Formats: sequence, C-alpha cells, structure tokens
Amino acid sequence: MAPSPSNEDITAENSAAFDIIQHGHKDLVQAIAFNAYGDRCATGSVDGKIRVFNRHQDGVWRICDNWKAHAGEILELQWLPPTIYPNLLASLGIEGRYRLWAEDPSAAPGRRFSARDGNGKTVSELRSARYPFRSFSVKHDEVTRCTYVALLAADGHLTVYEGEEPETLTDYAKFDDFQAFSKPNRGEETCFKVRFDPNPEPCYTALRAGVATDALSLVVSGLTTVKIYRTRDTVTSSFGAATRGRAFYLAIEIKEHNHLIRDVSWAPGNYRGYDMIATACQDGFLRIFRIDTPFSEDDGKSWSLADIMGNTKTEENPASRSNHAHRQSQVPSGIRAELDKSGTHGERTSTDLPGQIHHTVKVLSKLQHQSPIWRVDFDDDGQILGCVGDEGRLMCYRQLPNGAWAKSSELGMMKARMTAPPTNIG
Repeated sequence: MAPSPSNEDITAENSAAFDIIQHGHKDLVQAIAFNAYGDRCATGSVDGKIRVFNRHQDGVWRICDNWKAHAGEILELQWLPPTIYPNLLASLGIEGRYRLWAEDPSAAPGRRFSARDGNGKTVSELRSARYPFRSFSVKHDEVTRCTYVALLAADGHLTVYEGEEPETLTDYAKFDDFQAFSKPNRGEETCFKVRFDPNPEPCYTALRAGVATDALSLVVSGLTTVKIYRTRDTVTSSFGAATRGRAFYLAIEIKEHNHLIRDVSWAPGNYRGYDMIATACQDGFLRIFRIDTPFSEDDGKSWSLADIMGNTKTEENPASRSNHAHRQSQVPSGIRAELDKSGTHGERTSTDLPGQIHHTVKVLSKLQHQSPIWRVDFDDDGQILGCVGDEGRLMCYRQLPNGAWAKSSELGMMKARMTAPPTNIG
C-alpha cells in the first residue's frame, strides 16, 4: 500500500502551483497582460505606471522595468505577438491615448522600456479628436504580416487601423470606421469593450457558409448590447479599374442583457465548428453564447479542403471576384459601394448586401455569481473560462459534453493569522 502524502508534501505541491508576487504598485492594479509564452507579465495601475515582470529559469518572477506610461488610470494592456521584433506592449489610458512601448534588448535591466527619468519611451500613439478611446484590441496576421488595431471610443464609435509596420502608428491606414453604438446620454454609466477573433481563420462551418478566409471578425459590447462584426469583400470601379476592398458588416446582435456589460471575450479554438462569446454583466450573471453560420446541405460542396476554401480564397485579380454567382450584383461604381456600407460613419445595420453571411446565436449557459462580474476571459485553447467579480475570487468553468458550461474550480485569497511558535522555558 502506497504511503499517504504528508502535510509537508501537500504544502510544497501547492506552493509550486501558484506564485504570489508583490507587484510594487502604490495604487490599485487595473490591468494585467501575459505574453504568448506566459513568461512575461505586464501590470498597469491607477497611478498610470506599468511594471513588467520576467519569469526566469529558476521559476522566480523578477521585475524587468517600471515606468510612468499615462497621466492617469491604465485601462487595458496587451502584448503583441512574439513574432514581431522588438517586443511591443500596447496600453490605453483613461485620457484616451493608445500607446505602443518597444523593448530595447541591449539596454540594462530597468531601462528596457523606460528612460533615465523614469518615463516610458513611447514608440508612437493614437488619440481620438472627438471622444477618448475606452477599449482596444490588436490582431496580427502572420500570413500578410499586417497588424490591425481596433479602437472603441466613449461615444460608441469604432475605428479600425491597418499597418505593415506594427511599431509605427503614424504609417497606419484607416481600414474602416463607423458608429457601433448610439451615443450614450450625458451622465449615463457606460462601459465599452472590443475584442478581435483570436483564431487565425474563421471556423470551417463559416468558411463553407461563405465567409472569406481572410475575413476579420470582432465583438463589441456597449451598455447592454453585444454586436459581432465581420468583413465582406467589396469591389469598386474607378476609371475602369476594379479595386478590391473590405468593409465590416453587422453579423448578429445579442440582446440578452438588461444591465451593464462589463467585459466580453471571444473563445479561441474554433475547431469545434462554431464560435463562442462570453460576457460579464453587472447583474452577476456570466453568459456564454454559441455563434453559428448555417449552411445548406444541398450547396453542392463537400468537406474537402478544396470545396471549403476554394471559393473563399483571396484572388489576385479583384475583377474576377465580381463574376462570382453571389457577387454578380456587386456594384460597378465607388459611389454605390460607399452607400452599401450603410453610411461610412453611421451605424451598420443588418441588411442583405452582397457578401453578408447569416449568423445565429444560442445561449449555452447562464451562470449566476454572488456579485457583479468585472472581468472574463478564455484560456489559449478555449477550454477554460475564468471570471472575477466583487467577491475577489477567480471562478473557472469548463465545457461539458452537452455544450453547457459548469464550474470546475475556485481560487480565492485568504488572510491567515501568523501564530508565534511555542517556546520551551526550561
């Protein structure tokens, strides 16, 4: 019979499973982000400072740099993919400025991102001329080497930029911009979030339904509404030359919330044949939605790679795209193409324009918490869903075979009283 583990063994195992790091901020930590390898962590505080920690080979987390990044509270942080050199960290402050920070590998520790005066060396920044940005998301295409930045402003206006040089925001071109949500009323409590689809390509059922392989997808939340946008191909003609373009359209709108939505997340791992969206709501409910793209079994296609991706691959000649059966109604003039966007700066409505794909939504789970939920996110495989609320506990969920989600674990911090060891008086 195997010996039972002692209390010392259990304590050692638990201590190795979790690391408690003294972040060193003098105020509340509002944002945190890990890189793709999980060995680098950035934290942003209400005091406007960013601290970067590195996990060394001995398993100990040590501070790499600390600098003043924004004049006020830091709302969001995100590492760009490690395939981009040098390492780039994106941040968004309460003043509405989106900034990029580049690491200098040749600099000494403590000066990788910052200068001698303790302020950060900003590579470049973006700001809105009207209303401050409140949320951002970055997506990098490894095939085209293009980087996309989505910025959602406080008035519900969404702007997407595209650039081939990730660290040079001044060279970014405006990909698309429109009003994602109606402008909130003065004094109304608001919360806006935007997230790109983290998957490299749409799921295979969406490809069979007609979604292009290079289509961009993003989810936005504002007040009590969640919207999913995808790009469709457009062809404009100017002086007899056809030009291919892309524009976002409203794929589906989710109206299942009666209270303010605090956070939204798009699940990686769309190999399951559908997409999943999770929302954190002020009413204390965690909702998980399933997004499908129905297709006809009589579409004359099989599940072969040629049938699934053959009609959705990007072609070199944009003029040949207009000969497709679903795009014969594609307009020949640039004026008409702009009208098809339902207004460049207005709200994109769900209409039957060429290239739009029908989407459906289904509620997979509605899980109740004891307090309002503030943060929600999936792991890198889309298998574990974590959320944090006012109770200060991390709740983790896993998907059951029937598609629903159930609680798998709970992590909370407890203050333990330190007792003095007994002393022997001889």
